[in-house]
Formats: sequence, structure tokens, C-alpha cells
Amino acid sequence: MQQVISVWVRDPRIRKNDFWHAYIDYEICLHTDSVCFTKKISSVRRRYSEFVWLRQKLQANSMLMVQLPELPPKNPFFSLNNAQQITERMKGLQRFLEQILHNPLLLSDSCLHLFLQSQLSVSKMQACAAGKTHYSVAQAVQGCGLRRFHSEEDLQKDLNMSCDSDSDSSECRDPELPIKDLTINKVESTASLDLMGSSQEETLSYSSGSS
Repeated sequence: MQQVISVWVRDPRIRKNDFWHAYIDYEICLHTDSVCFTKKISSVRRRYSEFVWLRQKLQANSMLMVQLPELPPKNPFFSLNNAQQITERMKGLQRFLEQILHNPLLLSDSCLHLFLQSQLSVSKMQACAAGKTHYSVAQAVQGCGLRRFHSEEDLQKDLNMSCDSDSDSSECRDPELPIKDLTINKVESTASLDLMGSSQEETLSYSSGSS
């Protein structure tokens, strides 16, 4: 029987730490019956720079044996207030993940699993994949909060139970807002998984295309 791996990139949200610096992150929802994943349903939030990190790690770990798909290009004129630009980037990120998940060789990469199914920062993902943390990849994945859904239609219906990666796994955020109603939410600098302590994300300026 053919195994299914479904992924959605959705719900862009502006994150702001101070008046001058902000970025956008996206919810990544995964639903699968593949034996490659111990966790069949998950939801995390990632930003563009983390996608860039993932691609670099997958390319290095595959020792150039795999031609990786391209990410949507950086745009020096990318605006956090431009709904069309945000939507185009979001669709490009989803296409990137869909192509990645169709490659059996890449499905064995720990960095991919941590990216898709843990709330670890880039530095902690890298350390965990290298075996330099007191918790394993499987523990990091299982420690991430669940958002239960069964189809893309359910994603649109059940918006109240979507857990934010900037929150503890027991906390859930408000219902999804349309892109035009994106609100600026201040990131809790002390939010984290219980098993790893606090982590702090880097921020980029409003004018940066790597948000």
C-alpha cells in the first residue's frame, strides 16, 4: 500500500521583538502514515531563514547525491505588509517541502524530522542531530505539541487548536487570521520546550528579504 505524506504551509504571522525588527513565520502541518515518521500528525512554526538552514543541511548530508529543489528566492523588496508577496513565498515553501518529502533518501535525515516535527531552534536542531544534546531526535519530536487534523478541509475548520511554536506545547494560539488581518505578536523570549530550556530566535529588519 502506498504511504501518504501530506504537508501544508499556512497561517503566516508577523513576529516582533522590538520596534525595528520583525519577521514572518509559517505553520507547517504534517499528516502521514509513512513508517519513516514515528509521529504521524504534527504542527510547528518555522521562518524563512530556517528553511534556508534546512536546505543547506540536507544538501551537505546527502553529499551532493540529491538535487534539491530551490526555495523561493530572497527578495530585497520583500514587505511584511504585502499580502501577495507573503502568499507567493508561502506557496513556494510548501512546494519545496512537498518535493523534499518525495525523496526517500532525504526522509532518513534527522535534520528534516527535527525541522518538521520539533520546536527546537536551528542551533539546538543541529546539536541534537549531531548527538550533542541530552535528548534524542525521537524525544525532541515526541516532546512537540500536537495539533490534530485529518485533512486540508479540517485545517480550515479547526483553527482554535493550533499550537504556536513560540509557546509551550500546552498553549494554543488564537484562531487563524486572514493574511490581510495579520497581527503583530510579541515573541516570548523565554518560551520553550520543557526538555531543552529557553531559546532565542534571531531577528531580521523589516526591509530584509529573509524574513
